Amino acid sequence: MFVVTGGAGFIGSHLVERLLRDHPAGAVRILDDFSTGSMANLPFAAAAGERLEIVKGDIRDLVTVERVVAGAAVIFHQAAMRSVPRSVADPLGANASNVDGTLNVLEAARRAGVKRVVYASSSSVYGDRPELPKREDQPPAPISPYAVSKAAGEQYAAVWQRLYGVQTVGLRYFNVFGPRQDPASEYAAVIPRFILWALSGEPLEIHGDGHQSRDFTYIDNVVDANCRAAEAPEAAGVFNVGCGDRVSLLDIVGRLETLLGRPLARRHTPGRAGDVPHTLADIDRARKLLGYTPLVDFDEGLRRTLDYFRRSP
Repeated sequence: MFVVTGGAGFIGSHLVERLLRDHPAGAVRILDDFSTGSMANLPFAAAAGERLEIVKGDIRDLVTVERVVAGAAVIFHQAAMRSVPRSVADPLGANASNVDGTLNVLEAARRAGVKRVVYASSSSVYGDRPELPKREDQPPAPISPYAVSKAAGEQYAAVWQRLYGVQTVGLRYFNVFGPRQDPASEYAAVIPRFILWALSGEPLEIHGDGHQSRDFTYIDNVVDANCRAAEAPEAAGVFNVGCGDRVSLLDIVGRLETLLGRPLARRHTPGRAGDVPHTLADIDRARKLLGYTPLVDFDEGLRRTLDYFRRSP
């Protein structure tokens, strides 16, 4: 049985869907407090029947986490406060969700004898150090409460493996995007917000000059990395999950204009606190030890994401 914390969220729901598909005789249990997750992200739930159990609960409550992970073979820990700007506005909330919550998952896994915990970390732990690409052996230099919380989670995971023998694998996600990502939140990621504004005819709000760049990673790549991390015998420590390429915000606007066949209005605003100028993943370690290779490149991922939002209310 697999447990997915945050399984009703953007990344978690795609992971649950993949697990149900790849393991037709297996079961998946979701733990989600539905603060940002939604049943709308689980359109496959009815068809899964008894193979999918959904528990509404908070990772900040150890008793709840212990109850949910009982009997699990692997825990995929996706639940978190994910936004850098939101963490700047609410640093205590970021710590409670991302540090205390992760610690609860690790401790519950230890007590239940869970074989492996695959957890979501972030490229934000590298901070604004100028070296590119980012490699796992570069020292963390976080510049936001979110990044600090993710770096702390990595340290706790390493200690729980060393002291208690809980197998832990951390995946440093690089700017994940794709279908089901919420475009409406104040803290929404840039690609769904750009698409929402483009489809509604509003100017695209660009923070700063738009030359900042990211290694944008389509959701299918992230899900595949999680599945590989759960099974790869040599998986341990942290791994970058990206595409090994980067795209600027202005490039995204240009590619959306090409896909839509029309120009898009733009509105520049000041840069955001806690943002880094550029990210780029070195994925050699994930290739060698996880067998990870990006399945979907940026342009195809952007096309699929735009098609999804065109079809969605």
